[in-house]
Amino acid sequence: MKSAVENLNPTRVRLTVEVPFEELKPSLDAAYKKINQQVTVPGFRKGKIPARVIDQRFGRGAVLEEAVNDALPKFYTEAVNEGDLNPLGQPDVDITELKDGELLAFTAEVDIRPTIEIPDYSGIEVTVDAVEVSDEDVEKSVEQLRERFASTSPVERAAAEGDVVTVDLEAKVGGEVLADGVAKGVNYTIGSGELLDGIDEAVKGLEAGGSATFTSELKGGSAAGQEAEVTVQVTAVQTRELPELDDEFAQMASEFDTLEELKADSRKRLERMKKYDQATQAQEKVLDELLKLVEVPMPEKLLADEINTRKHNLEHHQLGQMGLDLDKYLEIQGKTAEEFDAELKEQAEKGIKTQFILDELVSKEKLSVGQEELTEHLMRRAASSGMSPDQFAKAVVEGGQVPMLVGEVARGKALAAVVEAATVKDTNGEVVDLDEDDDETAETVAPAEAEAAAEEKSEA
Repeated sequence: MKSAVENLNPTRVRLTVEVPFEELKPSLDAAYKKINQQVTVPGFRKGKIPARVIDQRFGRGAVLEEAVNDALPKFYTEAVNEGDLNPLGQPDVDITELKDGELLAFTAEVDIRPTIEIPDYSGIEVTVDAVEVSDEDVEKSVEQLRERFASTSPVERAAAEGDVVTVDLEAKVGGEVLADGVAKGVNYTIGSGELLDGIDEAVKGLEAGGSATFTSELKGGSAAGQEAEVTVQVTAVQTRELPELDDEFAQMASEFDTLEELKADSRKRLERMKKYDQATQAQEKVLDELLKLVEVPMPEKLLADEINTRKHNLEHHQLGQMGLDLDKYLEIQGKTAEEFDAELKEQAEKGIKTQFILDELVSKEKLSVGQEELTEHLMRRAASSGMSPDQFAKAVVEGGQVPMLVGEVARGKALAAVVEAATVKDTNGEVVDLDEDDDETAETVAPAEAEAAAEEKSEA
């Protein structure tokens, strides 16, 4: 076999391959054997039909077609290996010549991973939010805990701010009750803002058995974004009673004996959360700066596939679960189709570019992934997917997605190395030491940014 590579552009090549006919013999033998098992010819046992009889009865062309279909993947792979190429996706193959007994020639055009030069990135500097926990933050945290331990008791009076009301709701659009516009026995805290706009004003002053009608824009369901006439009937009114903020509350709501100990622990937790957010912010900003430093030619077909995949996932999974179509979603978002397409393209380009750069860093820095690192990542992914680690691991193995997970961990380590080399300061001008947060945050950005591109294209 002879092969040659022609560079069509920095991300696409054309392979020209010529195969002497004798190299097709294994595939020809396999074609005759396959046809033997599929057909019957009077006078011959199944599987024992001579090749010349198959040629006479079914045509030599059918045999050649079967043989070529069997052989092409092998010869294409050999040509890719000879050319030391990193193909992306499936090739467009064209058989240019097939001479029985002499020659098979074909071309294959395919996108390839571009060659990337990683410049010195040690000069990257970013600024992140300072980790500051105020007394007000602590008080708010404790108050939220206090809210969780609030008790309710029925009252025979008009509903007021902060009360919990049980309501039945009915929504009409154009005078017609929506199929998904009826809800009964809904508990709602007046003033929480957790239901429809306008409901607070409607229910305030109503006693159990009272009703009111108001107009509101629906936030979800089949008529999301539309103005609806909503009838609300109050079936019960309950007052909320918050526990006293004292040592007894601390003992009830936590493992601490005093309120001061509870507040001190709340402060520590808030500091940890802000440090985690700070580390994630640092990764995101460092990644953005890294992307600015590196020129990455964009494979057009891969980009088009990635855009289509993201759009499909949004329309058929995320929006479908919300009962929305794309037009209604754009209306709610206040975006035109052109603006949406431009944003989607930008996101897809960033995802693909991120993957290419971090993969190149993995190779350049010779980063490897240990079993313990892979297991930790698998458990994190399992938790985010709502599956048990065993269920998630089984799904990953059965789906052949282990290399994808390994790639995610490796890219996370590559980004962590860039962050470590960068200068990160907070808004107070202090240099931030992220070492203590590396274990928790090393993978937070890279897999998210490159997720869809990295799966090239089983979902990849």
